[in-house]
Amino acid sequence: MLHASVCIGRQLSHATSSRHLFQTLTTISKMLAILVKDGKGPIDNLYLGEAPTPDPKYGQVIVKIKAFGLNRMDILQRKGNYPVPPGASDILGVEFSGTVSTLGEGVTKFKMNDEVFGIAGGGAYAEYITVQETHLFLKPSHLSWTDAASIPEVFLTAYQALVVYGEMKEGENVLVHAAASGVGIAAIQLARVRGAKTVISTASTKEKLDWLVNIPNGATNGVNYKTQNFAEEVKKITNNKGVDVVIDFVGQNHWNKNIESMAMDGRMTMLALLSGAKVSEFELTPLLYKRLRIQGSTLRSRTMAYQADLIRRFTDDFLELITGEDGQGPIKTYIHKVYSWKNIQDAHRDMEGNQTIGKLVAVVD
Repeated sequence: MLHASVCIGRQLSHATSSRHLFQTLTTISKMLAILVKDGKGPIDNLYLGEAPTPDPKYGQVIVKIKAFGLNRMDILQRKGNYPVPPGASDILGVEFSGTVSTLGEGVTKFKMNDEVFGIAGGGAYAEYITVQETHLFLKPSHLSWTDAASIPEVFLTAYQALVVYGEMKEGENVLVHAAASGVGIAAIQLARVRGAKTVISTASTKEKLDWLVNIPNGATNGVNYKTQNFAEEVKKITNNKGVDVVIDFVGQNHWNKNIESMAMDGRMTMLALLSGAKVSEFELTPLLYKRLRIQGSTLRSRTMAYQADLIRRFTDDFLELITGEDGQGPIKTYIHKVYSWKNIQDAHRDMEGNQTIGKLVAVVD
């Protein structure tokens, strides 16, 4: 449990030196966090236990977490299939919201008790997290703690795939797979606001597709990849032109149809390999004659400088347009369900069940 001296640190004024703040932090020896028994394993291995409280390095702050978002990489990491980046916490979780509780030396952008949200290499399933100040956003008052925690990972990933690598331009056609996921929903809305001519979404159920085309700035078209050939549907929808940008999480099962779906000079960003990594037969000719460009990407493994630049660009382009589901912004963050972090096993079961639409978020209570 936390020592009583934590309260002393929280009451220090912004005028107190960073050195004094750091010294105060050293009296906090333990915090609560979601841990994995034996370091990896099934859902039942998740439990709420004690972990060392992190220390801030130069340019870092400590955030007292209010809520954190769940992502599929958390499942892979829990199972031992996703090594954390060098130097990152091995505690699960990469996105969070909360208040600044400690300032490390050299921090200039934030002050004590600022309400923030952000992204990190790990450590968000906890009471406290250490994070670079470059990786934090000031939380607008119109966003709740859970809304804010649901934004960083999915919107930055979608922005990277669509804008940075996909180089989507106004009037182009876009195809988004796994469209009912947090990243998929974010990508659809970003594409619409950026002026896409068509945004074609694929999902596995009519319920998901109906929802995706009916939300504000949602998909213009929906295709059930289980019952329809999405490549043929893309041709119909685009009058045989094809799509200029593809965002894919599926890999093996969608590979050949993705290539068939792409227009001349088409760009595809691959974010995951949910159906497998090996394609047994593949015709190379379309890559050559369509002049296709295929980019693989992960965000978590990128350098801190790259991530900081991506955060800056996304903030300039889109951040002020995002509101919660009930807000009036042209882009919304949609949360499927909010859990107490004490029920983290239920949250992981629901995430693995693949029946959700939007984000899963846990509150630290």
